[in-house]
Amino acid sequence: MERVFSKVRNLDAYPKINEDFYSRTLSGGVITLVSSIAMFLLFFSELGLYLHTVTETKLVVDTSRGEKLHINFDITFPAVSCTLLSLDAMDISGEQHLDIRHDIIKKRIDSSGNVIEVRQEGIGGPQIDKPLQRHGGRLEHNETYCGSCFGAEATDDECCNSCEEVREAYRRKGWGLTNPDLIDQCKREGFAQKIKDEEGEGCNIYGSLEVNKVAGNFHFIKSFHQSSIHIPDLMAFQEDSYNISHKINKLSFGEYYPGIVNPLDGVHWFQETPNGMYQYFIKVVPTIYTNIRGYKIQSNQFSVTEHYKGPEIGRRSLPGVFFFYDLSPIKVTFTETHASFLHFMTNVCAIVGGIFTVAGIVDSFIYHGHKALRKKMEIGKLG
Repeated sequence: MERVFSKVRNLDAYPKINEDFYSRTLSGGVITLVSSIAMFLLFFSELGLYLHTVTETKLVVDTSRGEKLHINFDITFPAVSCTLLSLDAMDISGEQHLDIRHDIIKKRIDSSGNVIEVRQEGIGGPQIDKPLQRHGGRLEHNETYCGSCFGAEATDDECCNSCEEVREAYRRKGWGLTNPDLIDQCKREGFAQKIKDEEGEGCNIYGSLEVNKVAGNFHFIKSFHQSSIHIPDLMAFQEDSYNISHKINKLSFGEYYPGIVNPLDGVHWFQETPNGMYQYFIKVVPTIYTNIRGYKIQSNQFSVTEHYKGPEIGRRSLPGVFFFYDLSPIKVTFTETHASFLHFMTNVCAIVGGIFTVAGIVDSFIYHGHKALRKKMEIGKLG
């Protein structure tokens, strides 16, 4: 056993020197103090880098199919009333959604931007209990009411029991509601008076859309864009208020993830000439963000260009704000990572060993230089 210990002792790469042969100097103490401080600073710097997450970015081909695109928006129109503001969406597959109301909220605002009323869309107008007509005829005894759609019925059994339902039927047909006072439901609900009462107001509309993940567009337009309204109050509103000035408080395609930048947030555009169309052309880039815990967020980035289309001579532009979006075939993946523990320990050892070695070289240079200088001085004295 003693022989084994002796062999192991001979392998010692760090031979010990008797303390009687040590020579401590002031320069060695200063170098030791400075190198220790440097070791601590570099160690904590490396520790911070180890604890800090780094985001790796990759580009891959987007092979996903059959997914939906989630659009979040919050837009303020200071010169269009909520009753006349409509949201439509359509895509290249031919799917259309007219006057969308699901998951949409409108806030009536005055000229100073103060909220007058919050209106939850998707809730129809007041129902008519005792109307005069049922598809052109009078109700029989105990007969259930079914309001006429005034020629816009998709089937013979379709009913329009409120002004909103009549307007919806007209929009599906692509017709304009020429005179609300001729529509029994609208007349009873005071629709024309409602528009008159909201004249001079603005609207803040916000909510979300879920559309097919294909190229398409959604747009905010005035409800009577296809009509020629003949009653004086509505005619004045129709002709004088094609002001599509707007402020985009928020627009995003998908969920929020750390570091995302939505270039249209806070954009404000003021219309100077009437009867125009403002267009945003958006390129949507699918994005997957994976945090350090492995949780994935499916979202999208986008870039945008803008164009204002003014009125053409002899033609009347469709007033509104249009968002045309297209999908990029490339998907971006962001993955949060940090250095491995072994990498951290390797760097720490490199810091300690490197500083120790450099400090030893500097100390040796100073010590031997000082020793040689003293020897020359002693020789000079003897001479």
